Amino acid sequence: MPHIVVKNYKKFNTPIQKDKFNFLWFAKPLKNAKEELVAVEYENHKFLLSIKDKNSEIVIKSDKTTRISPSTIIKKAIVNFCELAKCEIIRSNISNIDEKHLKKSEEFLKTIDFFEKSFPKNKEVWIEIGFGSGRHLLYQAKQNPDIMFIGIEIHKPSIEQVLKQIEIQKLRNIYVIDYDARLFLEFVPSNIVGKIFVHFPVPWDKKPHRRVISKKFIEEAKRVLKLDGVLELRTDSKNYFDYSLELFLEQKKVKLEVTKNIEPPIVSKYEDRWLRLNKDIYDIRMINIEKSEPLKIDFDFEFKKEYNLENIVKNFDTKPKVFDDFFVHFEKLYQIDSDRYLIKISFGNFDRPEHKYLLITKNKIEYFPKKPVLSRGNIKAHKKIEEILNGK
Repeated sequence: MPHIVVKNYKKFNTPIQKDKFNFLWFAKPLKNAKEELVAVEYENHKFLLSIKDKNSEIVIKSDKTTRISPSTIIKKAIVNFCELAKCEIIRSNISNIDEKHLKKSEEFLKTIDFFEKSFPKNKEVWIEIGFGSGRHLLYQAKQNPDIMFIGIEIHKPSIEQVLKQIEIQKLRNIYVIDYDARLFLEFVPSNIVGKIFVHFPVPWDKKPHRRVISKKFIEEAKRVLKLDGVLELRTDSKNYFDYSLELFLEQKKVKLEVTKNIEPPIVSKYEDRWLRLNKDIYDIRMINIEKSEPLKIDFDFEFKKEYNLENIVKNFDTKPKVFDDFFVHFEKLYQIDSDRYLIKISFGNFDRPEHKYLLITKNKIEYFPKKPVLSRGNIKAHKKIEEILNGK
């Protein structure tokens, strides 16, 4: 992760802008927090930098909850912050700030807001979940120029690598998103996707609840797939294969194809490794045979109830609130000034929690840096958050 280690720094008055980066405010730790936060806005992106004392040194880096891609934005923000704060730098791992890549990547790297508001519908859509090195994603996009590809990945270096290859290969039919695929499918329109690739997902043998393939995921995949659309799982893990096959067979109406050691049109980096080790490769292909009802979810995630700022601060409780199918956890409290506070919060589905901040003033409450994803678990959690903030 990009960071700069400093001996000291000087706070500056906010808001202030430098090189298209607008530094909005500082938030000091108040309850259950140790790091100071700095809010940054760059064009349509908002995120936080973290400032934390560690072994008599101060580490300045991106806040994990609000971290964005490409990393070039984070690098530039940290460098600009240190110039404004007159940091006495001890060491830094920041280099190669490529302005051209920063602008170019915005054409293909999309946020969740983009897909919520304008999911591509003018072409058939194929989705690859966890594209890794991108070898399969890039190959498929090149072979199928009339298909719109969406690559989902949370590993930042993989995202950077694929964005560069999109530019080098002059591809125009790929969107990349840094997001949890299990949540992503929940708001994809019904009957619109031709193929979903899940190739060599992390087995998570010790934490099976973190696996991409689940009963809920399969049901969402069936909903978003077109008639005869395909969900394709490819894995070297016999354990994952057995687990997944059992879940597929639990479906009331499903068409499955199961194969073993079938050579694909393009071999991924991981598959190269497994083949050298003479490992077996398993495939499950689920072909959709049912048309689904249109997706209908409507919710604005606005805070409409009255609340008392003083009571929220006084009664701040970090104990998780657990309910049947969702939870709410107020984690940390920060103070911006006498009238503004920041709460770090996690909530929603147990397996797919949302991580956000609440920006609270005397007049309003809003999510920072943006509203949650429009999922059923998040809607239930939001309503409970309102109740808690209202003292109920």
